[in-house]
Amino acid sequence: FPPTSCRVDPYGFERPDDFDYASYEAFFSRYLVVLTRRAIKWSKLLKGNNSIQKSLKVKRYIRKGIPNEHRALIWMIVSGAQTNMEQNPGYYHRLLEGEKNGKLLEAIKTDMNRTFPDNVKFRKTADPCLQHALYNVLVAYGHHNKAVGYCQGMNFIAGYLILITKNEEESFWLLDALIGRILPDYYSPAMLGLKTDQEVLGELVKMKVPAVAELMERHGVMWTLVVSRWFICLFIDILPVETVLRIWDCLFYEGSKIIFRVALTLIKQNQGFILEATNFPDICDKFKQITKGTFVTECHTFMQKIFTDPGSLSMATIDRLRETCREKVLSQG
Repeated sequence: FPPTSCRVDPYGFERPDDFDYASYEAFFSRYLVVLTRRAIKWSKLLKGNNSIQKSLKVKRYIRKGIPNEHRALIWMIVSGAQTNMEQNPGYYHRLLEGEKNGKLLEAIKTDMNRTFPDNVKFRKTADPCLQHALYNVLVAYGHHNKAVGYCQGMNFIAGYLILITKNEEESFWLLDALIGRILPDYYSPAMLGLKTDQEVLGELVKMKVPAVAELMERHGVMWTLVVSRWFICLFIDILPVETVLRIWDCLFYEGSKIIFRVALTLIKQNQGFILEATNFPDICDKFKQITKGTFVTECHTFMQKIFTDPGSLSMATIDRLRETCREKVLSQG
């Protein structure tokens, strides 16, 4: 890791002008101790062979964070992307060499310069410039999954995957794991899964943080206005990079339930602050504020909180809510 005083973080993102270097330095010196301890444990777990089996121990290890040097490998294995890649040798390259849909290429090209303008590795001047890899991954995916094609948000997710894997083909298969399996129907043109899950979050807030649900209802604020980017971008550009990666560690292993845990923790921890809002714009502003500050920067304690704060959250509950919420969304047309 480069020194924390650096203008650019380890992943290539420029730090904002108002970045609090002092408190970050304090957090990171503590976190480095955790990272070092975890790295030793992971090395023992992997023992030089690049495979793991899903188990309670592995799940526990993943919740405590995957060291960056193993992150791509572990994501690939636990998401099923590795198996898919091995079963389809050469498929990614065939997609890039095949016939192309001109409209799809245009849509992707349009978003290239809008993807991480604050990241030095995605600049035209960078060598290598990650825009080329990003373009390839999105083009291949759009032709692989024609029902989805390309939709905004996918560029950010693919971009993060490339930053971590440094490999186009692996990024493609991880994107496939996310869009095809882990996130139910978030990126189809009708975005039914996304709309459904926003409603599901609303129902969970009613159960777990009723005062906030009541506030939202009283002021007529729809959940989609304050949380749609949380779901679409999987917290990219919303929470600090290190925290996003820790969330994704769990997302690849445990699935979309993690998104609800993170959202509920943000809302529950900041309940008092959110309840100070007295009108519509105020509420929207509070939801922007709660994704900043030390609570979300201290990723290790934050990740412990997401598994304790929201209380029990079973997949059965989520499946049940998804069913009723999907009906509701469909009936609203």
